[in-house]
Amino acid sequence: MSHQCWWWKKLLLNIYSSILFYTSIPLPYLNGLDFQGVAHIAPFVGLVIGVILGLCDAGMNYLGMPVLTRSALVVSIWIAITGGLHLDGAMDTADGLAVGDPKRRLEVMADSATGAFGAMAAIAILLLKTTALTDISENRWLMMMAACGWGRWGQQLAILRYPYLKPTGKGAFHKQAIRSYKDLLPGLLLLCSLSGLLWLLNGKHLFLALGMIFTGIAIATLTGAWFNHKLGGHTGDTYGAVVEWTEALFLCVLTTLGS
Repeated sequence: MSHQCWWWKKLLLNIYSSILFYTSIPLPYLNGLDFQGVAHIAPFVGLVIGVILGLCDAGMNYLGMPVLTRSALVVSIWIAITGGLHLDGAMDTADGLAVGDPKRRLEVMADSATGAFGAMAAIAILLLKTTALTDISENRWLMMMAACGWGRWGQQLAILRYPYLKPTGKGAFHKQAIRSYKDLLPGLLLLCSLSGLLWLLNGKHLFLALGMIFTGIAIATLTGAWFNHKLGGHTGDTYGAVVEWTEALFLCVLTTLGS
């Protein structure tokens, strides 16, 4: 097998592994899959999720479904595709941050039971996504792709910049995968290209395309920094929280940029 063929096979297996790890899409398990490097493909997986959501939204729009109902169903499908993985992390993080004693926060976050603050965080995220999508009338499929992509790029940034607070866990091997800013470039270029696609499809949206890039970078950076400030580092739960809050806040800002 040539080196080029080997490289493509490895890339496809990494993408396959990442989709299995980050989503509940019912793909068959293959022998020899390596999940150690799934964080490298996370933004691409986000775009895949966005494409699926966009197709579902377009189908419901074709059937004449009102925008609010359509948006609520899309957000519900959003949860189903990810298996609630990131939303669960956002809920656990909210419960942990609600504890006054910083030393007990990780212990509370590790508890599988959802507390009041976790439930409120989930409600806030779902409301923000639903209402923001309702206010976005054009290029909804592309906006959802961008939101999913930037959320996972924010996760990559948090993995690189901040210490991991647990010796083990699902997020522990992510720290070994993302080691330098070079590892962030493929996802960043992919997301910038997505904004460029918006401009190509409609030249009048140059401001929106540039705004999407700066908004994505800013929100993805600030959410990770905020959780690090509160906890002194990150865990698998906070990685999920970064994804969810970046997605929700990104869509909210787009409602202003789009207008």
